[in-house]
Amino acid sequence: MTGAATSALSQDEAFARIRLLRSPNIGPVSYAMLLQRFGSAVQALEALPDLGRRGGRQYRATAAETVEREVEAVRKAGAKYLFHDQPDYPALLGQLESAPPILIWRGDLALAARPCVAMVGARNASAAAVKLARDFASGLAEAGFTVVSGLARGIDGAAHEGAFPHTVGVIASGIDIAYPPQHADLQERIASEGLLLAEQPPGTEPRGSHFPSRNRIIAGLAGGTLVVEAAVKSGSLITARLAGEAGREVMAIPGSPLEPRSHGCNHLIREGAVLVQEPGEVVELLSTFAGEPRSTFREPANGFDYTPEDIAAAEPADIAARLTTAPVGIDELIRQSGESAAAVQLALLELEIAGRLQRHAGGRVSVR
Repeated sequence: MTGAATSALSQDEAFARIRLLRSPNIGPVSYAMLLQRFGSAVQALEALPDLGRRGGRQYRATAAETVEREVEAVRKAGAKYLFHDQPDYPALLGQLESAPPILIWRGDLALAARPCVAMVGARNASAAAVKLARDFASGLAEAGFTVVSGLARGIDGAAHEGAFPHTVGVIASGIDIAYPPQHADLQERIASEGLLLAEQPPGTEPRGSHFPSRNRIIAGLAGGTLVVEAAVKSGSLITARLAGEAGREVMAIPGSPLEPRSHGCNHLIREGAVLVQEPGEVVELLSTFAGEPRSTFREPANGFDYTPEDIAAAEPADIAARLTTAPVGIDELIRQSGESAAAVQLALLELEIAGRLQRHAGGRVSVR
């Protein structure tokens, strides 16, 4: 996440940032580009209708009254906002191109500043794996690490319990919604003594699309992700893939080939994840982490770099005709169009605001 740094955010600008992010078709990438292009969220909001028209459709930002209700709900929940360029924003998370521009939090924010390790795994985990996750989390917490997970049943819950109170829970719902319901007490304990993070506004019930977004936060907060037990097709492997794309360590505990819930971990190890069998091995890997992971599960994806000056001076490029529903890399669009990188980026931004563009992992885009 890039954007103009600030040491003291005014109330008007903070309110405008929340409203900007809650407006239709604005995601982390477009949010960052708008801040760079216009210098502030206040000015970006004023420009949105014109950008939408240039993208081919009328545009209306989220109503101020909606944001006022959200701010009141955050206050009522005992939570606070954290903006991407504030000093307490987790440094590793901020390195992601898709880092959430705004987080809502309760608890001890200092936990996210400590060395973090993500622990994920199956919801329907075996009893042995649940105990293993709890023991690993306890050992990692004793070694000075914060354990990050997603408050799901099974491995997630065991990891939180083992590391408590040195744990961060990242949820796919609003900060005031307990999910799953059986973890309501655990979620409240984490919010009171650990750290609870939410990207969605209060009152938001978790949907399927929210969980991959939550997973990127879990992976982004940590120097490495440990998968304890998981099937081949599971959200845990999505988290591991996201960790690998971010250039972080990917670790897995091996299991029996006769146990389907171990196939995901064994697959990760075969593809280059580091095999670990005790907490000390995780500590060793992450204590020496300096940006070059030993795991080779996935190489980090290269994001597109640009400067505010380039964006400000750019004229929109007519590249919509080159896009299809099949994702294509932005660098390929730049080569094919013959336009400047800044012009292509601005055209894509206008198409996205107009609701005609979809962004994908690895800097790829397609039409909706």
